[in-house]
Amino acid sequence: MLFKLSYQNMKKSMKDYAIYFLTLVLGVAIFYMFNSLDSQQAMLQVSQSQKEIIKLMISMLGMVSVFVAIILGLLIVYANNFLINRRKKEFGIYMTLGMGRRQISKIILMETIFVGIISLVIGLVIGIFASQFMSILVAKMFEADMSEFQFVFSKEACIKTGIYFAVMYVFVMFFNTITVSRYKLINLLNAAKKNEAVKIKNPVISILIFLLSSGILGFAYWKVTGDVKAISEFRKLLSPILMGVAGTIGIFWSLSGFILQIVQKRKKTYLKDTNMFVLRQINNKINTMVVSVSVICLMLFMTITILSSSLALRNTMQKELIEMTPVDLNLYKTANLPESGTRYGKVIQYTKAQQEDSRIPISETLKKNGFDMTKLKDVIEITVYADKNVTLKDFFGYQIDEIMSIYSMLTYDTEESIVKISDYNKIAKLYGIAQYELKDNEYIMLCNFESMKEIRNRVLQEGSNILKIAGKEYKSKYNECKDGFIMMSTSHTNTGIILVPDNCPLTEENKEQQLFVANYNVNEEEKEEIEALFSSSDSGFVQNLSNNGIEIDGFTKISLIEASLGIATIVTFIAIYLGIIFLIASSAILALKQLTDSSDNKQRYSILRKIGCDEKMINQALFRQIGIFFGMPLILAIIHSIFGVQFAINVMAGLASKEDLLPSVVATIVVMGVIYGAYFMATYFGSKHVIREEE
Repeated sequence: MLFKLSYQNMKKSMKDYAIYFLTLVLGVAIFYMFNSLDSQQAMLQVSQSQKEIIKLMISMLGMVSVFVAIILGLLIVYANNFLINRRKKEFGIYMTLGMGRRQISKIILMETIFVGIISLVIGLVIGIFASQFMSILVAKMFEADMSEFQFVFSKEACIKTGIYFAVMYVFVMFFNTITVSRYKLINLLNAAKKNEAVKIKNPVISILIFLLSSGILGFAYWKVTGDVKAISEFRKLLSPILMGVAGTIGIFWSLSGFILQIVQKRKKTYLKDTNMFVLRQINNKINTMVVSVSVICLMLFMTITILSSSLALRNTMQKELIEMTPVDLNLYKTANLPESGTRYGKVIQYTKAQQEDSRIPISETLKKNGFDMTKLKDVIEITVYADKNVTLKDFFGYQIDEIMSIYSMLTYDTEESIVKISDYNKIAKLYGIAQYELKDNEYIMLCNFESMKEIRNRVLQEGSNILKIAGKEYKSKYNECKDGFIMMSTSHTNTGIILVPDNCPLTEENKEQQLFVANYNVNEEEKEEIEALFSSSDSGFVQNLSNNGIEIDGFTKISLIEASLGIATIVTFIAIYLGIIFLIASSAILALKQLTDSSDNKQRYSILRKIGCDEKMINQALFRQIGIFFGMPLILAIIHSIFGVQFAINVMAGLASKEDLLPSVVATIVVMGVIYGAYFMATYFGSKHVIREEE
């Protein structure tokens, strides 16, 4: 009998379960999708190094999944609590008819199992099909071969999803049993008549709190976008974060204390249609769930910021990879090694062979160790110099104290890298970037790392910056840094290179590093073979040199691209994963709260009908009420995100650019529009059903 009753109750309450069911299905589908990546066909069509990156990504997603499971578990408990409270009167009637608490618990247990199994099955089906599109996305991000794509089902991800959600449901069942055991018959029967006590706030105090909270938020915004110190030292970020949280809570706490009074003074607006009813409902909602709305606002803020900034990072890195990897190979080694030196805080003794090798070109080292130089073309070798009297501190001159007070993290005793103009122009010509000319008393500062570029430009714009290099004075040709680089990278990471005339009196003692640039002179089939020679694998040529005591480092175009794509993809996938989960959690909590209030306020809607409001007016009132309720935390979250995304871009200076924000923001809007909008519409139609029910 209990089984039949549970089944009938579930069918009857299907509309009540809509939000709960939607949340479970989305949670299961997303959980499966992100945990099935290791089984996707795209994974089998990538290089070995990319497979290692993918393994790292899967490992990190596995750790994130534990956090996601906790969020979903708490959300399921919250949603289930809504369903229990929704049916208090029903349970009271059961107890009146002689049913015990244990039998009621069994009914709830069976209903929970029914809904859980159905949502798990549907969620897995959706997740399995959606994961195939995830394969295409992964393949595109890693530029993998999809010519032999096949439909893939991940048994491991399916089992993992089932286990995680089974554990969640055990906690839900345990929670339900405790909840039902505490019910008293009188409270169950009168549950619909109970209202939350609403405290009336002093409007003057509320306005003052609102202004104070707005000021706190404004100051927090400035700290993370205008105060460079806050960006340069992460330990100083705690205060603006706490100010943001306090300001958000203060805004919502104060709104319910004065917004209604302000609107009441505008009689035409307040008394028009059902505005009076809608405003009082919203006022009461905010008044009774200040902390909840604040948490939802902050989660929405995290969703927008995480998605927008991570997608911008991805777009920027992809675009800059083309520019920053113009050749196949870069090798470099330290020039003029002494008898001993310090590396990573340890004293190192160099052998005579190492010292001798440091004084010959890299091409000679390669030849001496048996490398076939005919496999390379466009070979260029240059020397990078340094002068102990030309450091970062010397470059900033009299402004050093001011700059050090702002950018305390920089190492100001670092010697600047110096390159002769003809050497640079050789590389620039091969790279396809701008070449420069210099007079005998001029120098050019090359820098493309955005934040360092801004600092250096502060000095150069004065036009009085003179450097004494190798005993001779030089003035800057330009009042700003010029774009340029000599070594490949995944992004704009050149923090500074000084170009000097060829007749600059630099000596052998000033030689700091030797740089070797080349392209492969092999066909596509042999490219993988020569790539392996310069990779970091144990069988690689560079690694063999290192084993023989010869220190040559370097990187290839392919390795840089694969590493960059891997980092960007890991960040993007984790951001999408967390962003969507935060969005689902925020939307579900808002939806369930609104449905609870609609259930509690059925009598109020009945009164509206009795005083002459037709269904169209009531539905409009309900729509506006839900729209304002969903809109308020979203609007403040968007305001937070304007500054949060700016901060994220500033922190990722050189990795993500503001120019790439627009497509990222558009993609974020689409994702939020689909999920947030789906919950909004489900809440509206669910609330309409609730307020139409017969008492």
